[in-house]
Amino acid sequence: MDGVVLVTGVMAAGKSTVAQRLAEALPRAAHVRGDAFRRMIVSGRAEYGPGDDGEHVARSGGEQASGSGGEAVAQLRLRYRLSAATADGYAAAGFTAVVQDVVLGEHLRAYAGLVRTRPLHVVVLAPGAAEVAAREAGRAKTGYGGGWTVAALDEELRLRTPRIGLWLDTSGWTPEETVEAILTDAQRARVA
Repeated sequence: MDGVVLVTGVMAAGKSTVAQRLAEALPRAAHVRGDAFRRMIVSGRAEYGPGDDGEHVARSGGEQASGSGGEAVAQLRLRYRLSAATADGYAAAGFTAVVQDVVLGEHLRAYAGLVRTRPLHVVVLAPGAAEVAAREAGRAKTGYGGGWTVAALDEELRLRTPRIGLWLDTSGWTPEETVEAILTDAQRARVA
C-alpha cells in the first residue's frame, strides 16, 4: 500500500492499534493520529457530540447538544483538513500516510475529497457493538461520553456512513489478523 490509508471506525474499534501495526508493516510509513489535531486546541475547544450536525437534529427532532453545534462541526472539519493535509505532506515525501480517526456519516465522503494524494485507501473497522463495548470496558482510556454511546455511534456507522472502501467486521480478530486482511484486500480499500 502506498499513498494515503484512512483507518476509521467507532471509538474502541481498534483504529489506533491497527493503524500503528499497519504503518509498522509497510516499508516507509507515517502514522497520522487525527485526534492529535483536536487536542491541540487548548482553549475554546468545542467537543463534537450527537446532534451537532444539523441534519441529525432535523432527522431526530432533537436539540443540539450543548448549543455548540456550529462551532463543534467547524472544529471537526478543521481537524479533518489538518490531518488530510498532513497525510498529503507525508505522502509527498515518499511515506505511506496511515491516518487514524473517527470519520463517520457523510464526513467520510467529505474527508476522502480533502485528501489530494492518490492512491487513497479507506479501511472501516466495523466490529459488532457488543465487541466494541467489551473493548471499551477493557481499556484504560474512555472514548465514550459527551452524549455518545456505543449503540449511537454504531448506528451512525452502519446506517449513515457511505459504504466506500474496505469494511471489516473485526469482531474476535487480533490486530495482526486485521492488518493481514487489509494488506490482502488493499485493492478493495482503494477509493481513488
